[in-house]
Amino acid sequence: MATAAEDPHLGAGPDEEDGSPSGWDSESILSDDSVLPDYTPETSDGRTASTLYQACARNDLASLRRILERGVTREEVMDLDINNWNGLMVACCKGFIDIVYWLNTCPYININHQDNEGNTALMIASQAGHVNTVMYLLNYYPGIDTEIKDCRGFTALIKAAMTGRDDVVAALVMAGADIHATDTTRGKCAQDWALKTGRYETLHRLCRLKIRPKAEQFCESYIPEWPELKERVAKAIAEKSTREKITHHIKNTFGFRLPHDPEDNGVLDHMVRITTSIHSPLISTGCRPLCPTSPPELGKRRLAVPELMKKHSERELEESSVCHSNGSVSHIIPSIDSAESIATTCCADTERRGSILSLASTKVASKFIPRSMARRNSVFPSGCIPQININRSTEATPKKEKKKKAEKGYLEPPKWRYKEIKEEKKEKKERERTKAKK
Repeated sequence: MATAAEDPHLGAGPDEEDGSPSGWDSESILSDDSVLPDYTPETSDGRTASTLYQACARNDLASLRRILERGVTREEVMDLDINNWNGLMVACCKGFIDIVYWLNTCPYININHQDNEGNTALMIASQAGHVNTVMYLLNYYPGIDTEIKDCRGFTALIKAAMTGRDDVVAALVMAGADIHATDTTRGKCAQDWALKTGRYETLHRLCRLKIRPKAEQFCESYIPEWPELKERVAKAIAEKSTREKITHHIKNTFGFRLPHDPEDNGVLDHMVRITTSIHSPLISTGCRPLCPTSPPELGKRRLAVPELMKKHSERELEESSVCHSNGSVSHIIPSIDSAESIATTCCADTERRGSILSLASTKVASKFIPRSMARRNSVFPSGCIPQININRSTEATPKKEKKKKAEKGYLEPPKWRYKEIKEEKKEKKERERTKAKK
């Protein structure tokens, strides 16, 4: 754990300020559950959810899919509770990742909707510490705004920093969140709030991200070689003097080996880089980035998957993917024409029919699976099912050979006394049986 005494970049610790502006206590906003209301899952009582909000609050995935398939209206999607929360906010608060996944296809969902206190779905998931939910919101919800502030002036990054959500802070910063954004009341940024609330691990994580702001292993120009390898090998092979040998022996004999963090640019650091590189010789990757010259970087806005689909044509995505087979994707994702025919036959309401069409088009765009990769698997990359023929052998089954008696002149395994007594008793019983028969 990083503390203020270990790292000079962390500072002196929480400060004491005279009074609290705006009439609210500073300690009340620093707790983990001060802003988020206490949401308890609704009980279903054996009945299926009838509205979209009920399906989200109960984590009822089957009901949600059925509601989205029949089509929804704008009023159903904007069904809010007393705190002005919609179904997506409740799912983000509780970490219902499956609900968040399926709400991505909902046509009228507003990702930047704010509740009574100005919280968005991203703020709620960030403060709750659900890193998978935060990553999915950033990657699959187009138009998400990371710089929206609540009534206190806090952004999603500040909320994650003051509650000590290290992984969420790293995800937001690498997705383009402004690390220098300050709140409107005290003028403190995420780093200042992490220091004030005593979140030293989060502060240490921010300092490490500043030192290495770019993921270089995702570039095509990255060289998968350890730069210090030659120097260290030459140092180890070089002949040592008598004094150096004695010193090395004394250090190994009387030295203490205490656990410590991996060194910067050391062997463990290089192992992590080389295994996550797109040109790794150890792990084969099945995809390549669309922009290999622009890797994830600190404070740089990244586009969501639907935004990438609009920016790049389908032909370009097909050519940039790794081609293994000519499998068709039509049996996995229904086309928009087939969805339109289904919508006209099963739904008479024009607004619901439009939501079904938008659902189908969003599903086609959000899958992001090239046709060449649709039927790929890890065993047979071509996607073909092998035909296995089993033929019975014409030769007879070989019989088990009997053990040969030990030849004279070789040592035999010893016989235990209890085994000899057991064999003698067995022979004695057989003799008695033969005498009785006679």
